Amino acid sequence: MRLTPVLLLLCLTLLPALGQAAGKTVYGLNEYAHLGDLDLEVAAKLDTGAKTASLSARDIKRFKRNGESWVRFYLAIDAAHSHPIERPLARVSKIKRRAGDYDAESGKAYTARPVIELEICMGQTRRTIEVNLTDRSAFQFPLLIGSEALKHFDALVDPSLKYAAGKPACATDAPKAE
Repeated sequence: MRLTPVLLLLCLTLLPALGQAAGKTVYGLNEYAHLGDLDLEVAAKLDTGAKTASLSARDIKRFKRNGESWVRFYLAIDAAHSHPIERPLARVSKIKRRAGDYDAESGKAYTARPVIELEICMGQTRRTIEVNLTDRSAFQFPLLIGSEALKHFDALVDPSLKYAAGKPACATDAPKAE
């Protein structure tokens, strides 16, 4: 059987893509994520169309501690999270508003959201990513993982799969002394 020049050219153009995919982990549209030192496991939506990651939070307040910017918030996941969480503020993100969400009074086409760094484990991979804080309680998933974070996970997202990586199983760094 002879390969036509067009078919041969097509095969040669696909070869680099196959090499790039080899070292990546395939995740589903939804995955379980363990939130580092918060010691909490949540369901996350992986969204390649979103740039940043978002965590469901309420009563978000910025404050200064020793001259540094910090943020205090409560998880807006369920009623069990009644204690405040405090983290250093990494930066403030400007999130584009949707057409129906435009605030004519303020004249801003974006929402400013505080961003923290958070250690997340998906499958057997642990990464520290930037997460913006916003109330996602109206959404099904309290954690949205966007394209910037997905790059850190070397992720390939297959939207036909759900929970492909299984329960988070990242090795702990060292046993804790009691």
